[in-house]
Amino acid sequence: MDLAELNRVATAMVAPGKGLLAADESGGTIKKRFDAIGVESTEANRRAYRELLFRSAKAMHDHISGVILFDETIRQKAADGTPLVKLIEQAGAIPGIKVDAGAKPLAFCPGETITEGLDGLRDRLIEYRGLGARFCKWRAVINIGSGIPSHDAINANAHALARYAALCQEQDLVPIVEPEVLMDGDHTIERCEGVTEWTLKTVFQELYYAKVKLEGMVLKPNMIVPGMKCATQASDQEIAEKTIRVLKDCVPSAVPGIAFLSGGQSDVEATARLDTVNRIGGFPWHVTFSYGRALQHAPQVAWSGKADNVPAAQAAFSHRAVMNGLAALGKWTPEIEKKAA
Repeated sequence: MDLAELNRVATAMVAPGKGLLAADESGGTIKKRFDAIGVESTEANRRAYRELLFRSAKAMHDHISGVILFDETIRQKAADGTPLVKLIEQAGAIPGIKVDAGAKPLAFCPGETITEGLDGLRDRLIEYRGLGARFCKWRAVINIGSGIPSHDAINANAHALARYAALCQEQDLVPIVEPEVLMDGDHTIERCEGVTEWTLKTVFQELYYAKVKLEGMVLKPNMIVPGMKCATQASDQEIAEKTIRVLKDCVPSAVPGIAFLSGGQSDVEATARLDTVNRIGGFPWHVTFSYGRALQHAPQVAWSGKADNVPAAQAAFSHRAVMNGLAALGKWTPEIEKKAA
C-alpha cells in the first residue's frame, strides 16, 4: 500500500471548490431517471448522456474533482472512440468506480438491508484499477423506522464497509466510505442525529479494527435532516449545526475530507445546506459534495434524449457544478443562484 499516493488522491478528491459527480446509477436507477424524461434506457443513450456530462470541459475542470462510474460506464467509449475514462482524465478529474452489489434484505431484520459485493472484490478491484479507476465507492443503507435500525444492521453494514475499505487500500485505491442514513419516513431531525452518530461511531470503530488508514479515505455521509414526511422540518442553519456537531464528535481529523451525499434533497437544498455548513466552518476536514441527482436532474431534463439539446444540457450541468463549487467554499448565495440561472 502506497499511503502517500492514497492521501494525494483523497486530498485531490476534496480539493477546495471542487466535488464529486456521482454518475454510478445502476441499470434500474438510470432507467427510472430516463423514464421520467421519456428516454429509452439503451446502452447507446446511457453512453451519450454521460458523454455530454464528461465533455462539459470547463465545469469538469473547474468544479468536478472526480467521477464515480458504474461497471458499464468505465468500459464504454465515446462516439469518437475515446474511452470515457480518458475524457474524465483529460478534463482534469479522477475516475472512480462503484463496487458494491447493492443493498439486499438482511436476514431476520424486517425493513433493513445489508450491502453485498465482498465476494471476489479483490479481483474486481485489480481489474478496475487496470481500467483507470483510482478510487471506489461502497454504499451502506440504514433505515429509520419503528424499532429500527437494529444493532445487527448497523454492525453488519459497518463491518462490510471496513472490509471493503481495507481491500481498496490494499490495491492502492481510495475508498469512499458511504454509510447513508435515509431521509425516508416521518422521523424527527433529533432521531436522524442519534442514528447517524451511532452509525458513524460504529463505522470508524470497524475501520480501526480493519487497519484502514484514515489518511487515505473519503467519508460520504448524509446530512442531519428530518424525514421527508416529518411534520416539523428544519432550517438550513439547524441542519448545518447539527451536522457539524455529529461529524466533529465522530470523524477523526486524519480523514482528508467529507463529501456529502444529496439523498432526497432538491438541487438547491443540497447546495444551500452545503454552503451553510462551510460558512459555519471550524472543522479539520475539507467538506464538499458527492452529488448524483442534485447535479444531474437539471441536465437530464434539458437533454431529454435529443442531440440538439446537448448544449442546453451541458449549460444546466455547468450551472449546478458552479453553484456547488461555490457552496464548497461557503460562497454561494440565493442571489448568485438566481442571477446565474
